[in-house]
Amino acid sequence: MQFISFGFLILLIIVAGMNYVIPRKCRYIWLLIVSFAFYVSIDARYTVVLILSILTTYGAGLLIGKNAERSAGEETKNSSGNANSGTATFVFVACLTLNIALILGFKLAGFLTGGSILAPIGISFYGMKALSYLIDVKRGDIKAEKNLIAYALYVSFFTQIVSGPIERAGNMLSQFYYPVTVDYYRLQDGFYEMLWGYFLKLVLADRLAIFVNRVYDSSASGGIAFLATLFYSFEIYCDFCGYSHIAIGAARLLGIDVMKNFDSPYMSGSVSEFWHRWHISLSSWLRDYVYIPLGGNRKGTARKFFNILVTFAVSGIWHGMGLTFMVWGMLHGLYQILGILLKPVRDRVVSAFKIDRESFAHRAVKVIFTFFLVNTAWIFFRAESLPKAFDILMGSMKFTPWILTDGTIYQYGLNSADIGLLVLGIILLIIVDAVSYRGISIREKMIGLKLPLRWAIIIPAIMIILICGIWGSGYDAASFIYQQF
Repeated sequence: MQFISFGFLILLIIVAGMNYVIPRKCRYIWLLIVSFAFYVSIDARYTVVLILSILTTYGAGLLIGKNAERSAGEETKNSSGNANSGTATFVFVACLTLNIALILGFKLAGFLTGGSILAPIGISFYGMKALSYLIDVKRGDIKAEKNLIAYALYVSFFTQIVSGPIERAGNMLSQFYYPVTVDYYRLQDGFYEMLWGYFLKLVLADRLAIFVNRVYDSSASGGIAFLATLFYSFEIYCDFCGYSHIAIGAARLLGIDVMKNFDSPYMSGSVSEFWHRWHISLSSWLRDYVYIPLGGNRKGTARKFFNILVTFAVSGIWHGMGLTFMVWGMLHGLYQILGILLKPVRDRVVSAFKIDRESFAHRAVKVIFTFFLVNTAWIFFRAESLPKAFDILMGSMKFTPWILTDGTIYQYGLNSADIGLLVLGIILLIIVDAVSYRGISIREKMIGLKLPLRWAIIIPAIMIILICGIWGSGYDAASFIYQQF
């Protein structure tokens, strides 16, 4: 069962309806039953891996938590307290190693077998949730969760288990015990968020994928290759951002608030800013559990650069074991290092030419240049091999503008109506992101409209999704791009 199926919408309506009937203190039990049923429906074979991750981190968390409680008491001043502390550390390291090995092991097996061995759906996401919980307990940032049902729901919550967002236990567990009341405002807000997500996924991302897949499977070059790289930047954004909107909106209908995962990333004026706005739950996870523990920016410039490269190397490996993912991650690391090194030069240029950094023109140049860097890196992310990535990269540099008028563009799976719809859709996306970047919520504006005006927008939006969405039997467990990771 996928988010883009009618079956999921029916399930969500049933689950939300039951939430009104079931006493608030018992809802997390109902949600756990639904979450496991949902996961079994998409990946029954590997449910045992999910259970193993839950049980090991839950058990280790309890032991670490009990040790911390003993350490806080006066009786831990003797030698037995030190022994208990050593045991807790050993359990922590062993559990951490096991769960990391599960994630990397399946990814490596898939890479070595050419994809014949598939990793469990969502393991990169629920695995990181379990790891962050374990680390937070060890650090003393949160107390160990004693309720196995609540903890299991945190790891397996069905709106997040497939592709995130990668939430933290400190935010989620308390909400399971005390979910907010879902009123009319909240219902509207969740519905509008999901509607936007379905538009991004079904109307834009899947239509862009048709063109991109045809080009990357062929030997196209020139304007076609350039257009494919541009389209892929929007495809992966619309696909993953669309999923996140659906996941966040669905959780909101159930009384659960989930963190924002995207915040107008292509409006960023630097690669560093981009990573504060793209896949926020992953970038913040890497910051808190990789970059800062390595020393962050506290141990000198050289060490800071090293930490940046290691963090982005981990990001690349998290996405896949292929060299293409490593190159993609390292490129982003190098972008940030070069940005830091060249800052004095940029400052001198701005001062010499008296450039207003707050001007629209200066901001536009930074946004376009940042998008160019990110777009270039996406080529390596999308390509199946480094030679293919370099072919696309070099081919896209050939100047062939006539492909826009001689009909060549229509030979890659899309007709003129499709291209027109994509252009309008991308323009709409840019406008919405630009407005959102300025702190204006479209959903709140929608809720503030009078009922006839709201329906004048909602009905056409639903019709566009139903009529123009790319529907079909091809939707399997890998229909969203990030379900592959």
